[in-house]
Amino acid sequence: MKPRKITDHVQFLGVQDFDRRLFDELIPLPDGTSYNAYLVNGSEKTALIDTVDPAKRDVLLEQLAAVERIDYIVSQHTEQDHSGTIPDVIASHPEAQIIATPKAKPMLVDHLHIDPARIRSVDDGETISLGDRTLEFIHAPWVHWPETMLTYLREERILFTCDFFGSHFATTAIYAHDKGRVYDAAKRYYAEIMMPFRTFISRHLTRLADYDIRMIAPSHGPVHDDPAFIIDAYRRWVGDPPDNLVVLPYASMHGSTQAMVDHLVAALVDRGVEVAPFNLTVTDLGKLAEALVDAATIVFGTPTVLTGPHPSVVAAAYLTNALRPKLRHAGIIGSYGWGGKAVETVRSLAGSLRLEWFEPVIAHGLPRDEDYTGLDRLAAEITARHKEMT
Repeated sequence: MKPRKITDHVQFLGVQDFDRRLFDELIPLPDGTSYNAYLVNGSEKTALIDTVDPAKRDVLLEQLAAVERIDYIVSQHTEQDHSGTIPDVIASHPEAQIIATPKAKPMLVDHLHIDPARIRSVDDGETISLGDRTLEFIHAPWVHWPETMLTYLREERILFTCDFFGSHFATTAIYAHDKGRVYDAAKRYYAEIMMPFRTFISRHLTRLADYDIRMIAPSHGPVHDDPAFIIDAYRRWVGDPPDNLVVLPYASMHGSTQAMVDHLVAALVDRGVEVAPFNLTVTDLGKLAEALVDAATIVFGTPTVLTGPHPSVVAAAYLTNALRPKLRHAGIIGSYGWGGKAVETVRSLAGSLRLEWFEPVIAHGLPRDEDYTGLDRLAAEITARHKEMT
């Protein structure tokens, strides 16, 4: 696509990658993604805000072909989907100076082999004049790397946020007007990328309250011309208490764990508790992560493979531990054939989370009446804890 106008001084560049289906060899992309870059034209100087993934360098270079001069390339985040094309841009625009945080400078050198003399470090709150337009740089560490920053275009009241407030959502629309789809994509994006750093994000949200923001321009997904929509969503995801929701990731090899999952789901629903079960052999892990944003409780359902939990449950427990959601309670249900340590392993994999663990319900083979009674007891305990939150 050709550059598109946002304001008289700002152009929307970059690539809509409709076909990409996996990010970081980990994150499913059901709606593709985008790599947004922005060109800011002042009366005296021009700045390029971020670049694109190297796989799409040709598109960005074609968009910049008619640009006579680029004075600054603002690198808000070092990951290659944003910075990876900087070497190509400076090859065609040798006059450009790279702007980054002090922590980003050595990272750009290491990741992209850029000459450090080309990189100018800027302090938190420092500004650069483009003539009649001013860029203010806001350090935002751990959104979601330690070197990240935001850029505020004062006169236009546009906040360029790179990964912050973004979404893996490819669309020909510039603006986030399809709020239902954008909300779901942004929540999923928050869950997969930002949720482990929600303490830092809460601080950044507080700081941004001092800024008059007319538009938020992320580097993934559409531009927010209604900034309150995405800011309020982030405040809820970060700060609101968990919902009356149980997330239940599980696997079942011969039907025993499946029977226990089905019974527990029914018992919880009968008691007024919402449940989101995820069969890990077919689940989209992004949807599991998204459900964890609001959940109060997680229950892992696992058969025993040799002496431990099913490998897909291992992965789910490890992922949950890494994402650090607002969970308060956890449980384990499942079955075994001749012995093992599935319970101990799952607990250790989620060991960095501050959780109240319920007594596990583990059946020897096909579950019996006493196992179903244990599941009813577990459902009652979960319900009681959830009622205590209200």
